[in-house]
Amino acid sequence: MHKLSKIIISLFGIGFSRFAPGTIGSLTTIVLFYFIINHISSLVLIFIFVLVFFISLILIRIYSLKSRIHDSPEIVIDEFLGILLVLIFYDYLKFANDFIMFILIFLLFRFFDILKIYPANWIDKNIKNSLGIILDDLVAALYCIIILLILNVFL
Repeated sequence: MHKLSKIIISLFGIGFSRFAPGTIGSLTTIVLFYFIINHISSLVLIFIFVLVFFISLILIRIYSLKSRIHDSPEIVIDEFLGILLVLIFYDYLKFANDFIMFILIFLLFRFFDILKIYPANWIDKNIKNSLGIILDDLVAALYCIIILLILNVFL
């Protein structure tokens, strides 16, 4: 089960990148969904999100217990879930140009994921389990959604 968890939580090895694994995981997720976003419904995205969320809780716990490291850099499934949460709201955030929209999603999500604005910083420091690893990225996604909604009003 440890090998399976290692494969899934690292997004099939992407998390083992020596250079910025979280950024590479986010970029890979963005590129993947850029090509399929117009062929997949919001309900399917929600289903994928819920399924991956609950599987991730289990697999991150298994991996963390075995590696004895909380929030290892190779765990990038949380970036996948953060980007996916933003994309669930894609129809409400959509700009005229999909490419620019995806670049904005990537940049804003990474900005908030790295900066860890409250409550993400509190979650990161105080919830030392699988849920904490995922939740700080979901908070970053929520900040990203809010900024994109505001931009959408003015553009």
